[in-house]
Amino acid sequence: MGFIGDTVESIRSIQIRQVLAQIISLGDTHQWVAGRRVVLDFKGMIVTSALIIWKGLMVATGSESPVVVVLSGSMEPGFKRGDILFLHMSKDPIRTGEIVVFNIDGREIPIVHRVIKVHEREESAEVDILTKGDNNFGDDRLLYAHGQLWLHQHHIMGRAVGFLPYVGWVTIIMTEKPFIKYLLIGALGLLVITSKE
Repeated sequence: MGFIGDTVESIRSIQIRQVLAQIISLGDTHQWVAGRRVVLDFKGMIVTSALIIWKGLMVATGSESPVVVVLSGSMEPGFKRGDILFLHMSKDPIRTGEIVVFNIDGREIPIVHRVIKVHEREESAEVDILTKGDNNFGDDRLLYAHGQLWLHQHHIMGRAVGFLPYVGWVTIIMTEKPFIKYLLIGALGLLVITSKE
């Protein structure tokens, strides 16, 4: 049958119990097919698939970060803390009322807020953007870098085009409670070390 045929046959012959055990342990498994040992590397497939999906989303959306988590309550009631936003960055001009994700010079964490004013300069075709959180009293000028009154196109990471409620709480919990993150990493490491190979 050849190597590819043997590999496909070995994948088909895996029992449900074996698949579940491998998903839980994120380990490797092997099958004897036609007298040869065929190794199925689930860890490699998971990591490779995640990277391919992420890079594909970056290309499809035009955004360096196509998925972000809402970290505060500044956009309630529209978006709550822990919601995941899907971003898209197009060439279309940014308009008042759109929800954008932007970076501030000197800050690592992006901010999700609504555009409340847009000033287009005719001579240079540049755009000045002012934002505000729906749940905040004033605009975001206090959040911007010292002396900065407006955002510019290079600050914008993308426009919100969709969301999943509450799914981002996993990220928030692991960020705010690092011992849970280390506990999970340790448990996964223990599973890898103790897996039979």
